[in-house]
Amino acid sequence: MRVLAILQARVSSTRLAGKVLKQLLGKPMLIRQIERVRRSSLIDKLVVATSLDPTDDALVNVLSNAGIAHFRGSLEDVLERFYQAAKPYEPEHVVRLTGDCPLADPPLIDEAINAHLVSGADYTSTALNPTYPDGLDVEVIRFCALERAWRECCLPSEREHVTPYIYHHPELFRLKSVEQADNMSSLRWTVDEPEDFAFVERVYSELYPVNPAFTKDDVLALLKKMPELQGINARFERNEGYQKSLLADNKILKNRNG
Repeated sequence: MRVLAILQARVSSTRLAGKVLKQLLGKPMLIRQIERVRRSSLIDKLVVATSLDPTDDALVNVLSNAGIAHFRGSLEDVLERFYQAAKPYEPEHVVRLTGDCPLADPPLIDEAINAHLVSGADYTSTALNPTYPDGLDVEVIRFCALERAWRECCLPSEREHVTPYIYHHPELFRLKSVEQADNMSSLRWTVDEPEDFAFVERVYSELYPVNPAFTKDDVLALLKKMPELQGINARFERNEGYQKSLLADNKILKNRNG
């Protein structure tokens, strides 16, 4: 298999518990995201990587009933879960997606995959130098690079967020950044807080009934038409979860250094 997409999802998110199963126009938010990801023309297969924790039993039931492939692994060691989810398929490349992005954009996913394949990079991302709205992040990883990270890294942030070991070591891995001319990184389209879900719910209510395959350009056009929507969740910072993981790293490093 050339390109495998793995979508990380769990029910026990700390800031908005159960968000992946919250109803978004009559279906769980994660199912709505999967509808969008499946419109990618360059992904060969999609697998949801969730945990063995009982809190994710309900999620597994939803996925099973929808006929969506899934893997259950470690709740805390997400890199372990991610790697083990990919390994049986023996992919050349893995696309990493997270279950808090119901506005994921298929054309952008394909753009990132194509840039990765053409460049011959080990790791390609729209988030190395963010220019797209938060919530459209796409990471494409050569499987051998993922395997090396799984084998070598040990810090909490590296295990929880899967790819930091790769992009923090450009001397070991070839990195490729996917960017656009207009910097829209201040726009927040991810779902971590109740206000985030309220924003996404409004976007879906406006766009989905007219065109279920709406793209990021349609969302941007809607925000020009209804600029007040941006204010719903504008107070939250990007990558708050990763910053918390870095604090855990600091504690370990301090202990190592005495």
